[in-house]
Amino acid sequence: MASLSAATAQLKRKLGAAVRTGRTARWEASFDSSKLSFLPEAVIKPRRAADVGVVLTLANRHRVPVTVRGRGTTLTGAAVPLRGGWVVDLTGLRRIRVDAEAGMAHVQAGATNAAVHAAAEARGWFYPPDPSSNQYCTIGGNIACNAGGMHGGKYGVTRDYVLALKGFLPTGEWVEWGTATKKFSAGFNLRDLWIGSEGLLGVVTDAVLKLIPLPPARWTLLTAFADEVAALHAARALFAQRLQPAICEFLDRYSVQCAERATGRSIFAGQTGRPLILLELAGSVNEVDDQKLEVLAWAQQHAAAFREARSRAETERLWEVRRRCSSAMFELGDSKLNEDIAIPMRQYERFARFLERLRRASGLPIPTFGHLADGNLHVNIMYHRGHPAECRAAESAVQRLMETVVSLGGAISGEHGIGLAKTPFFRLQHRPAQVRAMRAVKRALDPRGILNPGKMFEVFRVWKHPRVEVRLPWDH
Repeated sequence: MASLSAATAQLKRKLGAAVRTGRTARWEASFDSSKLSFLPEAVIKPRRAADVGVVLTLANRHRVPVTVRGRGTTLTGAAVPLRGGWVVDLTGLRRIRVDAEAGMAHVQAGATNAAVHAAAEARGWFYPPDPSSNQYCTIGGNIACNAGGMHGGKYGVTRDYVLALKGFLPTGEWVEWGTATKKFSAGFNLRDLWIGSEGLLGVVTDAVLKLIPLPPARWTLLTAFADEVAALHAARALFAQRLQPAICEFLDRYSVQCAERATGRSIFAGQTGRPLILLELAGSVNEVDDQKLEVLAWAQQHAAAFREARSRAETERLWEVRRRCSSAMFELGDSKLNEDIAIPMRQYERFARFLERLRRASGLPIPTFGHLADGNLHVNIMYHRGHPAECRAAESAVQRLMETVVSLGGAISGEHGIGLAKTPFFRLQHRPAQVRAMRAVKRALDPRGILNPGKMFEVFRVWKHPRVEVRLPWDH
């Protein structure tokens, strides 16, 4: 087996300028939105999909660790090269082709989520998954983490829109999982095994995505409530009416207060700092008109105040509070643990009461917002990195949060994945037999353990590692 430097030299001879070993290129590939950083030996920017196979063949032969990344928007450390080695940056593979007749998009892994949305919409189609970082995040990363977004409750998550995948096994062998058809039942469904596997089982270079007709009508309503329990109870009452809004976003009072201070204005006059639910209906004109009447009746019964958008400009103003709340939270602390847990709907009110107790016990601000239609809440534990007592309180708060989420029948991650940051809680979610089964799959597909080593299964203590001082534009 060649040394790492010798293997890198061999890779350079094969791929030339696609292999970068300069300090700047290596540093830029060393971190993601988790702000954890580990320097790789080299960064490879493939010019074509076949280059990925060349990288993996050599890496497998010489046992070089390989980490694959898009734009690095993941918040869990899933895209940082923990063991060094090589980073494969797929952002150069960004071709998109929309098949308007079939309602499908043929997309390379480096294409951004926003670019796929725009290409689909230009042909009268809609691609629903929309993570908050959609302007930056790539389809390959979305597939690796099974990303969701605000539309998840009505339309589903990335997994629901992947028809087929192409890419490479860790050995460098080319594979295709599925075809560009809406039905495929020919063998094991290894396509879905790759989705959400965080780059541990293979490298996606191309995907065929299902599209749906672009909804012709939309309507937005912003509602305020007396407190968080009242807001969450009202949301459950809405869903009990069999109403399924395209978007149902919740912001607790602490998130709203941050947004109001950032914008310099109150959302509702006389209702400063109230928790909010922001609703959007989407569908045919008749469907939206009928549901609008039911939603307004619901708001009159449950909300302390509400306001509907009567123009596109007014819709944008209503959405401003949701867009601003996350970045505005940094007034509460210079560091954030954004924990994207998922809670069963029947536990909403109980979870809200737990969060209030956790705030008091930890002494930390914990603003929370998220997607009520699918129970995916973003719990933001804010603290100051230079204060040891706050760091300890944040670490303890995360542990209590995860234990409570699991005890309520929830998930420790709804869309961010495990990466490094959630490895201490992985076994809260999964029994030993489940972990053994997952490890067996990993060994079967990656016998030399070269892809994204150290992630998911091995416990990593975030608190013992320094974080990179950099603020990224997609922080949310």
